[in-house]
Amino acid sequence: MIAEIIRIRGLVQGVGLRPTVWRLAQEGGIVGSVRNDGDGVLIHAQASRAALDQFCARLWAECPPLARLETLERSADPAPQPASAFVISASTATALTTGIVPDAAPCAACCADIRDPANRRHRYAFTNCTHCGPRFSIVARIPYDRANTSMAAFSLCAACAAEYADPADRRFHAQPTACPVCGPQLWLVTATGQRLAHGAADVIAATSDLLAAGQIIALKGNGGFHLACDAHNAAAVATLRQRKRRPEQPLALMARDMAVIRRYCWVNAAENAALTSAAAPIVVLRQRTDAPPLPPMIAPQQITLGMMLPSSPLHHLLLTEWTRPLVMTSGNCSGEPPCTDNAEAQRQLADIADALLLHDRAIVNRVDDSVLREAAGTTRVLRRARGFAPAPLRLADEFAELPTVLAFGGEMKSTCCLLRDGQAVLSAHLGDLSSVRVARELAQQLTRLPELWRCEPQRYAVDLHPDYHASQLGREWGAQKSVPVIAVQHHHAHLAAVLAEHGWTSAAGAVLGIVLDGLGYGADGTLWGGEFLVGNYQHYQRVAHFKPVALPGGAMAIREPWRNLVAQLESAGWDALHSRHADLPLLRELAQRQPLALVRQMLARGVNAPLSSSAGRLFDAVAAAVGAGARMSYEGQAAQMLEQLATGAITTAGAGYPLALVTTATATVLDAAPLWETLLADMAHGVTREQIAARFHVGLSNTISALAQQMATQHGLETVALAGGVWQNRLLMECVTQQLKKSGLRVLIPRQVPTNDGGLALGQACIAAVQPN
Repeated sequence: MIAEIIRIRGLVQGVGLRPTVWRLAQEGGIVGSVRNDGDGVLIHAQASRAALDQFCARLWAECPPLARLETLERSADPAPQPASAFVISASTATALTTGIVPDAAPCAACCADIRDPANRRHRYAFTNCTHCGPRFSIVARIPYDRANTSMAAFSLCAACAAEYADPADRRFHAQPTACPVCGPQLWLVTATGQRLAHGAADVIAATSDLLAAGQIIALKGNGGFHLACDAHNAAAVATLRQRKRRPEQPLALMARDMAVIRRYCWVNAAENAALTSAAAPIVVLRQRTDAPPLPPMIAPQQITLGMMLPSSPLHHLLLTEWTRPLVMTSGNCSGEPPCTDNAEAQRQLADIADALLLHDRAIVNRVDDSVLREAAGTTRVLRRARGFAPAPLRLADEFAELPTVLAFGGEMKSTCCLLRDGQAVLSAHLGDLSSVRVARELAQQLTRLPELWRCEPQRYAVDLHPDYHASQLGREWGAQKSVPVIAVQHHHAHLAAVLAEHGWTSAAGAVLGIVLDGLGYGADGTLWGGEFLVGNYQHYQRVAHFKPVALPGGAMAIREPWRNLVAQLESAGWDALHSRHADLPLLRELAQRQPLALVRQMLARGVNAPLSSSAGRLFDAVAAAVGAGARMSYEGQAAQMLEQLATGAITTAGAGYPLALVTTATATVLDAAPLWETLLADMAHGVTREQIAARFHVGLSNTISALAQQMATQHGLETVALAGGVWQNRLLMECVTQQLKKSGLRVLIPRQVPTNDGGLALGQACIAAVQPN
């Protein structure tokens, strides 16, 4: 018999790993102990070498579904304790390197429990086990033990305590475990606070009845509130939009099972796997033309729907009798984060919801619905929240010895990131910092991440933009706490985030980053957004970019795409284009716009019209030309609608619109001017707007691909990284990727981390970590 210490690191706490270790030890005749500590799971084991070898092999092969084993290290135990059995020891608090497991949707066994009339958890909305349930949303401290979660307020009854203490039970040390006798309770109230029903089953049935009657319900889930209504009730949907002040942004739908989803949408294997995963994300799917008709206002002018399956037992129970989907959108007022607190919800949502379904388990950390979309054969994260955050991302080995960094992220789609011990902990999606509540929540998360992982940041990383709230906050904290603050250029951070996700090392050299987004503060003080960068974590060089075009009215140009159209036409030669196409309805409509003269004055004088190389604004201009958005009610609306128009016509688009590549003394410039003459000529010949949208996508894809190949050859590069929010456009991303791969280039595309600003903090942290002292 020999004695070993076995250290397991990764996502290994709160996932049933210790009872699995105990079971395998029992079956293998091993004596010793297992416990949680700050580093993960620590095992003292005594047996024959063959038995220990088999034990470790089975640990890898039979780890619980939510566990993620990253390393299993074996060493001789220099001072083994006498042991006659294998036991599970109490957790110990040491320096923390383990991760926190994200919330997980109910497992099949728990779903069976709540549907079984003979089970003591029948119709209990807070049923969970070690394989599912709330995790990050309820944890306040590490190690992940019940006393460190919001379940500390609920004392276990005798039956639950027996399950909790039995290593053979699937609820062994399931920290949120409870039952109707000892656990959280539901209640239903009107918007004015009057109770409507008593008893868990009655509450859920009453809520379902209200939804069937066309009412809007604010529902408290595991990580925040949803607003729900019957997706087939046009009046209810219209009322929800009007009360929430959300006129056009698509509404997410929740269905009880995949059979319902398949009646409304086409679902491929990758999408099915994502929908049925423990993350239970929203997945953007193509609508079926033969589906039961939904009110158009569910997703105005869209050919896709955002669908998800129930993410908690409460959602499962509510949807049991529903053969059609429910709208299940975030429980917030427009521009604000979803509510998490009962009192807050009654204040914020009383003017939106007719009733509120509440419970008494506190939400410690807000966790929104994650959003995924399939592109190029795999699902990609657009919003990283439930099921993904805050699971650490393992970085290249070189980061293990670098300073601890806290990154403050950007202004839109805010996240923050803690980089320590070779791992990056990217927070869940927070929202846009124009909201005071989101800004407050960012500060709370920036405080909580180092507290949870018990570390002190040695550096702060912020965006280069001087006016971003997150950047100002980082500089203030740096001054107060004497922590160095490193400003990171926006598009360099986008590039670094892609490299980090793919485990890129400094020794691997530079790549060509094609970084396309709305805009970011450039190193020269202008607004960038269509960039070709040669670089890695340490440095970058801007080798090509879109031609800078003015944004008339500044931020107004982002909200009103027609302004970008005017600016693009001015840049391409307004007078010449107007003289050749004066009879076009588009140009006549522009001429009748009241502020047109003022906008052209801004452009002529350069007043309140900053130049920007933004690729996103070019999409807005083309969208405005084909009537896909004179004014946007949500970010990216015009570009999204343009992609939708192009999707059905892309295979018959033929030649794309031409764009020019102009070499200057400092960089190659991609000039969109030539496309406008061809586009207007197509309009004059009656070409459909779908064909025009498709030809724009084809032409832009061809030009980007040609320029990328040229830059890669010129700089001796073999790898291209695609980054920035514009790459959420599936058509563009797939067309460019296909062409680059055909040319022999390796293409890195974000998958686990959003390509939009939700991934900025990861890139900032990596860049700041590698900077010399």
